[in-house]
Amino acid sequence: MKILYTNFHTGDGGGHTTYILNLAEALRGRHRVTIAAPRSSRLYLSAEQMPDVDVVALDFRNTLTSMVNTGRALRRLIKLNGFDIVHVNGSADHRIAMLATTGLGKSRPCIVYTKHNDLPAKSVTTWLKGTLGTDAVISVSAYTRNRLAKTVYGRKVNWVVRHGIDLERFVPMRTAAADRIRGHLLPGIPEDTLVVGSIAGMDDNKGWTDMVTAVATLPDALRKRVRIVLAGQLPGAEQLSRVAALGMAAQVIYTGMLRDVRPAVAVMDVGFVLSQRETLSFACREMMAMGKPVIVSNAGGLPENVTPGEDGWVVPLGGCGYIAQILALLLGNPFEVERAGAAARAKSEAQFSLQTFADRTEEVYVECLSRVSRLTSGKSPARGGALVLLCQKIIFRKAILGTIE
Repeated sequence: MKILYTNFHTGDGGGHTTYILNLAEALRGRHRVTIAAPRSSRLYLSAEQMPDVDVVALDFRNTLTSMVNTGRALRRLIKLNGFDIVHVNGSADHRIAMLATTGLGKSRPCIVYTKHNDLPAKSVTTWLKGTLGTDAVISVSAYTRNRLAKTVYGRKVNWVVRHGIDLERFVPMRTAAADRIRGHLLPGIPEDTLVVGSIAGMDDNKGWTDMVTAVATLPDALRKRVRIVLAGQLPGAEQLSRVAALGMAAQVIYTGMLRDVRPAVAVMDVGFVLSQRETLSFACREMMAMGKPVIVSNAGGLPENVTPGEDGWVVPLGGCGYIAQILALLLGNPFEVERAGAAARAKSEAQFSLQTFADRTEEVYVECLSRVSRLTSGKSPARGGALVLLCQKIIFRKAILGTIE
């Protein structure tokens, strides 16, 4: 099978980048894999280092000039390589893939779209992408699939394929090694300190200040025994002021951006992801894979990661009081942290496998190719050409007016 992955991010790309790299790594041995992404992106730079993966520099922007130029380049790439699958991962690359493949007839590849975010899927261009540029949809959680059910994507074959984690890379760290890292990052802390942390990022919508607020409300004797470790882009002045106003500046440790988050996870006793919006969360699964129980908000697909009371805890969005109750429980019962951490790793081994993730995604490709082949068998390649041209004109008109999402 010839598979092309596309993504529009010019920088880190977050979960999109991790998602595509994981799939490429798992499938490159049995399929021909190509990745098209901006040259400045982490995806492009990382994929360049992967054997048996072809990488093409393409910028997926929303301007009319870029849409036309990139669309032509992508069309040439598709015709030259004869891809079976084009797997798109964002609005910009999805739109251009639709334009690049229109009118290709029987040689048109199947377009598989992964819905990564929790943004609304409603606009004229979304309807066009869903109608003319989508053969199958991958939702990263049941929550996401339910959200799409009432949109144009609800009329498509929609699979739930949750993220996979490299369980050989994200593993519980042996105590001595973890203690060394903990002593370096948190020198002089008492042995009975509970370290909670997150690698989910520092944006306001990630809800990390809810954890800071929850710790600040604990009785003084308990509050002093908690440290919060946060990995990601350093907070802004307003966020730092909020932390200081809570009297928590000395108890919050910021690591900054990390190429490898595992040392930060290793020092934690408990992880957390308290996002206001989240479709599933790689960060949550990575912390669980390293044997850390997690506290998650009930936003989006986050609760799908956790069995409450077994390998983590689910709290209401903004539920600082509930978080404080859990922390008080754990501070009084350190064996519960160890038990729940072991359960988190066990669940990871049973459900978060990278191979299972890749196999399920491959299953989507095979079904899509089979179904589309049956539907197009015997049809003229030119059929529907007038509708395609009309839709292209609509899209370009929208772009000129500046209303492309």
